[in-house]
Amino acid sequence: MKPHDTLPYTDLPTYSDAERVARSRAFYEAIGTRRTCRYFSEELVPRAVIENAILAAGTAPNGANHQPWHFAVIASPERKKALRAAAEEEERAFYASKGSEEWLKALAPLGTDADKPFLEAAPWLIVIFGQRKGGMNPGEMKQNYYVSESVGIATGILITALHDAGLATLTHTPNPMKFLNRLCERPPNEKPMMVLVVGKPAADATIPVHATIKKPLDQIASWL
Repeated sequence: MKPHDTLPYTDLPTYSDAERVARSRAFYEAIGTRRTCRYFSEELVPRAVIENAILAAGTAPNGANHQPWHFAVIASPERKKALRAAAEEEERAFYASKGSEEWLKALAPLGTDADKPFLEAAPWLIVIFGQRKGGMNPGEMKQNYYVSESVGIATGILITALHDAGLATLTHTPNPMKFLNRLCERPPNEKPMMVLVVGKPAADATIPVHATIKKPLDQIASWL
């Protein structure tokens, strides 16, 4: 590699092969309990939990270390109400005419429709933006790279961190989403990627049976 400033690689725990297998299995079993939730309790969740999860997301690998993401966190009932109204307007158009017959058929086993009460019920909404321009320092407008990939990895870490803290999540993607720039007071060079709904599940929360069906290893991996 070309000369550059370096530090020693982070020390990792030393495990035997058997311990690594056991830990990887334990993690799979733990993350395997994660389920998308559409029924949230209004019970409050400490802000520190959200802050720590976002800090964890910020450790994600990304293009040129520009860290091309922004997490706009909403707790205000007024903003949640406004977001729900705007999102449901787009959802009504989708279910009425914009969504293809094939797409709507694919969604049918999940029972989703244009009504999104969870956008007001959950204590936290995290609107995730990808930054087309930015850089490492405030005010920079450099080209960012691999934005979608970087934000996707960061979002995966965010969801995992929140699950590990005992919280339920839901990824919501109204289309189009440009209203989120205005609602979250974000600049036009940022692209809204999704709304992550976060909180405790309602006492009577349910999940679709269809959502529990996961592809087996031989369908999602090949060994070359």
